[in-house]
Amino acid sequence: MSNVVVLDNGGGLIKAGNGGERDPTCVVPNCTARPPSSKKWLLADQLLSPTEDLTSATLRRPIDRGHLINPDLQSSIWAHLFTNLLKIHPPSSALLLTEPLFTLPSIQRSVDEIIFEEFNFKALFVADSPSLVHLYEASRRPYGLVSKAQCSLVVDSGFSFTHAAPVFQNFTLNYGVKRMDLGGKALTNYLKELVSYRSVNVMDESFIIDDVKEKLCFVSLDVQRDLNLARKPGNDNILRCTYVLPDGITYMKGFVKDPNEANRYQTLNLDHGETDYMERQVVNDKPQDKRNIDLTKTEFSLSNERFLVPEMIFRPADLGMNQAGLAECIVRAVNSCNPLLHPVLYESITLTGGNTLFPGFAQRLEKELRPLVPDEYKLKITTLEDPILGVWRGGSLLASSPDFETMCVTKAEYEELGSARCRRRFFH
Repeated sequence: MSNVVVLDNGGGLIKAGNGGERDPTCVVPNCTARPPSSKKWLLADQLLSPTEDLTSATLRRPIDRGHLINPDLQSSIWAHLFTNLLKIHPPSSALLLTEPLFTLPSIQRSVDEIIFEEFNFKALFVADSPSLVHLYEASRRPYGLVSKAQCSLVVDSGFSFTHAAPVFQNFTLNYGVKRMDLGGKALTNYLKELVSYRSVNVMDESFIIDDVKEKLCFVSLDVQRDLNLARKPGNDNILRCTYVLPDGITYMKGFVKDPNEANRYQTLNLDHGETDYMERQVVNDKPQDKRNIDLTKTEFSLSNERFLVPEMIFRPADLGMNQAGLAECIVRAVNSCNPLLHPVLYESITLTGGNTLFPGFAQRLEKELRPLVPDEYKLKITTLEDPILGVWRGGSLLASSPDFETMCVTKAEYEELGSARCRRRFFH
C-alpha cells in the first residue's frame, strides 16, 4: 500500500513517520505546555526548541495512566503533526496506530471517530506494542531464537506503565500479560518529591526533572553498598553530582555541572566492592569544600536519589504500591502460559521502552530473575538497540509488508459496520 503513516502514540512521546523507513520522521512529546510568561500553548515539536524557557510551564497531556482521557487535545496534537511535521494528506493515506493493551471499547470508539471522521484516513490498522517489538526483533536476527521459535517475552517499560507480555507467532497472548502501574511518569514524580524535600522546590518542573532522571539516574547492582557510599562526605562520595537549573537569561535548559563527576559511579560495577574503589583513589592534599556549590547559579546535588528512583521498578512496595517487582511480574507472565513455552520465553526476553535505558537495567533484572527461574532453563535478556524506537520500527516493517492492505479496515467498512465490528479484525 502506498503512503502508510506509522504512529506510535505513547503517553510520553509520539513517534511518527512513513512506513518502510528505518527511523521516524519525528519524535516529539505527546503533550502541550504553556510557559508562565506566555499566553500561547506550545505543541509537540515546539517544546523541543532550545530557546524556549519551560520553567514552571503548565502541562496538559491527552493520555493519563495509559488511557486517552482528552480526545480533543490528542486530535489537535495529531493535526499539528500531520500538517506541519509529516506534511501528509490523510484521505489518500493509511494509518498504522499503536494502542496500549486492554484499551477500553469506549476509548477505541473515540480514536476511530477521530481517525475516520475527523481526519478521513482511507484505512486503519491498530497494533499493540509487544507484537511489533517481536516482529522487529525477529526480522533483525532471522536465525535467532525469537525468529525460529516465533515466541518471545516482551518487557515494555514506558511512560505510563510496565508490561510483561508473551508473544506467540506475532500475537500477544492477552491471558499471559502482566501489568505494573509504574512507568517513567511515576519515577519522575518520585524524583520531584525527593529533590523538593531535600534541596529546592521543583514540584512544577516536569521537563527539568525528566532531564535530570534521564541524565543522572542509574540502576544499582548492589543497593546496600551504594547506600553506604552515598553517606560518605565530600569527595569520598563518588555518587554525588550537581545539576544546574536554567536561569532564563544565560541558558534556557538545565545541565549537569560536571559530566565526569556524574559518570564516576560506573567504576563501581567494574569493582568487587567499595573497598577496592577506595584503595584505588588518589590521595588529594588540597582540602575540598564539602559541597562546593556555586552561589551565582541555582543548583542542587543528587547522591542516593540517583539509584533509589529507578529502584522502584524492582521494589514498588517501597513507594507504598501493593504490587510485585518487575522480576516477579515476568515470572507470573511466563507461568500463565503453556509449560512447553517456558524455556523459550525465559531465553528470549526482549526489553523495550524508555525506562530500559537506565544504565545497569538489564544486568540488575538478570540478577533479580535468576534465583526465581528454574536452574535447567537458560536466561537471556536482550535490550533493543534503540528501546524508544523499537515499536515504531516494527510498525514500519509491518506497514511495508505486501499483506498489509488486506489487514486494514477501510473507511467504507467503518461507515458500514461501525467501530466494534471493525475492531474484531485486529485480534486484541
